Amino acid sequence: MFLKQISLVNFKNYSEASLNFDAGVNFFTGDNGEGKTNLLDAIHYLSLCKSYFNPIESQNIQHEQDFFMVQGVFDLDGNEEQIYCGLKRNQKKVFKRNKKEYDRLADHIGLLPVVVISPTDTNLIVEGSEERRKFIDSIIAQFDRTYLEDLIAYNRVVSQRNALLKLFFKTRRFDPASLEIWDEQMIPLAQAIYEKRKSFISEFIPIFGRYYRFLSSEKEQVDIRYQSDLAEGDFWNTLKESLEKDRQMQYSTAGIHKDDLVFTIGGYPVKRFASQGQQKSFLISLKLAQFDFIKEIKGVKPILLLDDIFDKLDDQRVRKLMELVSHQNFGQIFITDTHPERIQSIFRDISVPVKTFTIKTANVIA
Repeated sequence: MFLKQISLVNFKNYSEASLNFDAGVNFFTGDNGEGKTNLLDAIHYLSLCKSYFNPIESQNIQHEQDFFMVQGVFDLDGNEEQIYCGLKRNQKKVFKRNKKEYDRLADHIGLLPVVVISPTDTNLIVEGSEERRKFIDSIIAQFDRTYLEDLIAYNRVVSQRNALLKLFFKTRRFDPASLEIWDEQMIPLAQAIYEKRKSFISEFIPIFGRYYRFLSSEKEQVDIRYQSDLAEGDFWNTLKESLEKDRQMQYSTAGIHKDDLVFTIGGYPVKRFASQGQQKSFLISLKLAQFDFIKEIKGVKPILLLDDIFDKLDDQRVRKLMELVSHQNFGQIFITDTHPERIQSIFRDISVPVKTFTIKTANVIA
């Protein structure tokens, strides 16, 4: 699978652009703020129906314009796939495959897998548990449709349960029977999601560890631990035990929406004890393991988007990373960097051709 061509209209800082890509390594260079990352985000839109960098859809429309459009042509097992994404202000997003509009965006997830490695990934370490749950969900949802549907249903149930808890607080009236209606829907969904997350993490950790050892030259021991309320025993009992707290807080305080991953290096939390270089290696290893996992499950090599990742990585780790991702186990790669000489020199040394695009004020020179 690879992206052959992409076209943009009024997308972020691009009034209009059209680019043709190689199936191997494609490199966007230019000064900061010129639009390199926006091209990667356009690719992410075509793959996962949303921005990687800005969840507010309307802010991805160019200033003073009424709409944006991104469309691309993919080669999928020798077949051409035309993907279209369009958004008008204050209207519903339109997403099409081969000119046929999807009824649900969820039906597209997993068709064209993509993995992004970006400076914003530090949120996985420094921010709250929601970021780490999103990381798990973004992987599993790309190969397990039932998981995605269960997750959507679970979030809907929790939202309804929370609304009821707020109503109880507001009216000073508590009706446990009406709450149990939502509990009965919540429990089987939570159990199914928990089991799949637990299975995924157990398979994911060895892959992650292998990549980290490669990047760090066996220097440090790292680990990931999965935390969940459902690991504590019967979830029905957990809900009963947390009921008083739920009533006081006016939201559901227990469930898989509170799951977390604990990242450690040498037995200590990565957030507090890892250097910036170690954190970067940790994050890159997470994403490479994500790539490997999706590739093995789906039998398709995801598109790999590397956004300005070389800062705070020493030359040895940069070279090892480039040697790794340019290997035949990986597929199409898009890289952004402000230093063209660095990338071109590395790939020249490992005898890998690179197609270079120079970006200047949202204008593209191939």
